[in-house]
Amino acid sequence: MKKLLPLLLLAITPAYADITQKFTTSAQITVDMPYSVTNKLGTTYSISGNNITPSVTSGGSTTAQQIGGLNLGSLTAGVPALIQTDKSVTSAGSAFSLTEAINMGDATPSAVTPSSGIAALPHLSGQTTVGSGGTLGSGAMTSLSSGVHTCSGAFGSGSSCIGSTTVQITID
Repeated sequence: MKKLLPLLLLAITPAYADITQKFTTSAQITVDMPYSVTNKLGTTYSISGNNITPSVTSGGSTTAQQIGGLNLGSLTAGVPALIQTDKSVTSAGSAFSLTEAINMGDATPSAVTPSSGIAALPHLSGQTTVGSGGTLGSGAMTSLSSGVHTCSGAFGSGSSCIGSTTVQITID
């Protein structure tokens, strides 16, 4: 009888269990805005040569052995003025070489205002990246209690539709 007593105690012990059920449903429609990124090209000036004597004339006076370049004190829309380099052959009748290059940079553009989701961009020599703007159009999303999500209609460019359902059951 003493051996059956522990079995008897187990048979009459009530069982306790907690069951938790959790449903999470989410829906999201995203419409991206238009954007543009543009980089101005800077102004550069260079000169090199052999058997050439450079000089700069400014205000009626000439300074020998000087080269021109960019006048950063005189900017127009972000572009510096050019100081011209005068050049002459040092030893007449001898061979000479001259390379002079200037790359005029972009003027600072005025503000860019998007119209109908598209930005009219200035023509710049640097890199330009454009992201077209999104329009929702007649797109719509439905989420049912069964966890079924439907994206329907005409979603425009730059738009997306995401639906998700999570079911969690916990037994303690």
